[in-house]
Formats: sequence, structure tokens, C-alpha cells
Amino acid sequence: MGAVISRRASDRLRNGHVWVYASDIESLELGEGEEPALLPVADNRGILLGTALYSPASQIALRMVSREAIGEPQWLELLAARLRAAIARRAALLSLLDGKSDSCRLCFSEADELPGLVIDKYADLVVVQLLTKGLNSAAVRETCVRVLREELGAKRGAAKKSGRVTTLPVATIIERPDPRIRELEGLPAPSPEPLWSADANSPKTQTQFLLNGLKFFYDANSGQKTGAFLDQRMNYAAAAEWAERLGATGRALDVCTYQGGFALHLARVCESVTGIDASHASLEVAEQNLEANRAGLSAEGDWVEADAFEILRDWSAAGQQFDTIVLDPPAFAKSVRAVEGALRGYKELNLRALKMLRPGGLLVTCSCSHHVSWADLEGAVAAAAADAGARVRLLDRRGAALDHPVVLNLPETEYLKCLVLQKD
Repeated sequence: MGAVISRRASDRLRNGHVWVYASDIESLELGEGEEPALLPVADNRGILLGTALYSPASQIALRMVSREAIGEPQWLELLAARLRAAIARRAALLSLLDGKSDSCRLCFSEADELPGLVIDKYADLVVVQLLTKGLNSAAVRETCVRVLREELGAKRGAAKKSGRVTTLPVATIIERPDPRIRELEGLPAPSPEPLWSADANSPKTQTQFLLNGLKFFYDANSGQKTGAFLDQRMNYAAAAEWAERLGATGRALDVCTYQGGFALHLARVCESVTGIDASHASLEVAEQNLEANRAGLSAEGDWVEADAFEILRDWSAAGQQFDTIVLDPPAFAKSVRAVEGALRGYKELNLRALKMLRPGGLLVTCSCSHHVSWADLEGAVAAAAADAGARVRLLDRRGAALDHPVVLNLPETEYLKCLVLQKD
């Protein structure tokens, strides 16, 4: 039983990557009965390359978890050890935040040597995503829950100290699927019941968490991805710092605000802030977040439910002006084929924003697709600036927060790109 892969795929693995595409599998022997979660992988000369999680329905058919031949017992031991190591790395990061943030990504899939496993912590709630078919087992879930409870102090009544970090005791561990990935991987819907809860009769699924000293509401049963965008934490703070540094603290606009992340940070330093989003439900949460933080904000905030392209086109034509504009759209390019269209979208948004930005103003523009390179994004913004008759200076290039690590051998881990620009 096992997979034999092409020379191209073998070279990719030897260079440090961990994916094998279905098109690179030259032969496959699965044995009888149910499809295995783990498969040994060999090159076309028969040399063993290691063991992979197997996803029969996915274009990414194999995700390497070991450079040796291992079975389920060894894999579960590796899973536990690597998850403990991932949590320990975040403990060191959280200790630097002086209690201003109590939420982070605990495990980031391939970047933590656990392909397909994403775990986020929002205060006392932990959200687990199993994004590959090979992880879909009771043993994997039990291992994750055990490690999370041990490492995060899942005991009622007292917090546990982990290294230099005191964390809230975990109230609930929830599995939350990604509908698109579930379809691509051929995964069944998980049970709606929590994986674990301190109160089995009334599991906690809502909480309030901290990012950079601001309060945000979290509901495990709603929102996108695992529920919030923790990867932008450092960029939220940087946007406010740059606005203050440049004196661009008059009128601010946050496009695709979701639940108000950039908007609330800018409201600490700006005179007025407007957030735009197409989702009414997201803006309702943004308003809750605004009310929870109002005492610490200098700006009034308002929310506009609208399509970003349409409203920016109308507002730029009407001569609206802003001192700071943030563009944080969803991923426009979910495949290589979608990049060309995505770049047209980025150019359009940035063109409209630059037309509305006052001279000396701040533009923070983001892309969250790994298919769009730095050069692609910068080229789209440069083309927008040319069409707008504007000259922009690059102040900073930024990525995801440190709890979303980039591994150089895995370019897909560098997905979030954030440009900080000033219009002359």
C-alpha cells in the first residue's frame, strides 16, 4: 500500500515542501476496505520519501507528515508533540503583549508541521478546523482536545500559568468546518456538539476577546473562517500608528471592515471613521464592538452596508475626501486562474481610494490570497496610481501577525500582504 510520485513532486518534497498534487501521483495502491488516512510515499525509483495524509477527493492528494514510514500510533504521538510545540511558541509571543491581547492562532496548519489543522483561541473559546480528509477521525479529535486542555488549563475556577503567560481557562473547544474546504475534500459535516465543554449541559459559544486592548465579540456559530481575522492584529495597530505619525487623523474609511477591526483601531486616533461592508450581520457585530469600546475612542463611528466597488465608484465621482483609507477585501484569487481578474479588482479599489485620498493621506491596502504575489499587488496599486494621476510612496510592507508564521519552503504560508502608502 502506498503512492509513487513523479520526479517533479519528489524534488518539491526534497526542497522542503509538503504537498503532492493528484496529477503528480504515478501509481496508487490503497489496499482493500476503507481508504487509509495515512500513506507511505515513494519516488519513481522506489525510494521512500515518508508518510502523508491522504485526501482522495482533493487536488492536493498528499500532505507529508513525516520523512519516515509511520502508522497511526506514531502519527498521533507526532500530532500531540507538534501541537504542544505550536502552543508553546504562541505562549512566548503572547507574553510580549502585556495583557492587551488574549487571542491568537495556536496552530497554523503546514507552518506548524500539522497540515490541515487550524486552531484559534478567542479568550476562553478554542475553535478547531480539520481541513483534510486524513484528519477526519475520532482519534485525531481526541488527541487535539487532550493537548489543548492540558496546555491551556481547561479547568474551571482557576487560570493556568503556561511559561510566562497566564491564560483564561478554556470554557469550550468547538469544531467549526470551512464549507468550501469541506466540499473540496469530500468531508462530512462535523457534529454540531462541542468537542469539549466545561459545562456539558450549557456549552459556552460566545465570548468577548481582546486585541490590542480593544474588545471584540465572538460567536462560534457565526462569522467567516473561524470567526474573526486574528492575522491582521499587528496591521490594525500599525494603521493607527501610521495615521497618527502622518497627521492623517481627520476622516478615515475602512473598506470591507467586516466586524470593525481596522475601523475601531483608527477610531482611537481619528476624528471620524466610516466602515463599509456588504454583510449586514457583520456590521451588527461591528456596532456591538463600537459600543463596547466607545469610552476609549476619540472618533464617532458609522457603518454603511454596501458593495465596496459600487460605493467607492459613487463616492469618488461625488468628490468625497478622506485622510486615511484602508482596503481589506476578501480573497479575490482562490486559484491561479483567478489572479488576472483579481488584479483588476485590486486596481479598481485602489484607483477609487486614491481619488478620494487627500494629499499627504494614508492608504493601507491588503491582499489575503497567496496566489497574488507582492509584485502583483504592488503592480496593481502602481497602475491605479498612474490612472488616478497620483504619486504614492511606500512606507511599509507588512504580513500576517507572528502567530501566523511564514515558512520559506512553503510559500503558501505567506498569504497576507499589506502595503502602507502615502499619497504625495
